[in-house]
Amino acid sequence: MKIRYVDYFRLPRRIFEMYYTYVLFSLKDSHLYTGYTSDIQKRLSEHNEGLVASTKHRRPFVLVYHEVCLNQKDALRREKYLKSGNGKIYIGNRLKHYFSNMNSKIQRGT
Repeated sequence: MKIRYVDYFRLPRRIFEMYYTYVLFSLKDSHLYTGYTSDIQKRLSEHNEGLVASTKHRRPFVLVYHEVCLNQKDALRREKYLKSGNGKIYIGNRLKHYFSNMNSKIQRGT
C-alpha cells in the first residue's frame, strides 16, 4: 500500500473549517440557549460579554454541550433540531446527570 503525502498547507482552508452546534446554560435564569458557530470560544465570549442581543440579559453562561459538524448547513440543521420539541428532549436526556448534579449542589448550597 502506497501512502501519498498531502501538503495540508496548500489545501483550501474551507476543507478544515468546522462548525459547532452548542448549548449554553444561563447561570442567571437556569435556561438553555442553543446556537451554532464556526468559532465556539469566540462565540461563548461574545455571549458572556453581552455582545449578543438575544442573550445579553441572561449572562453569565457556561457551555454544557456541543457537537462538531463538517459544514455550516449541517450545523444549522442540527441547531434547528435541538430547538425543536424532540431536540429539547434529546438535550434533556444527554444532560440528565449534569442537571441532577447541579440540583444536588444547589440543595447543599455549594
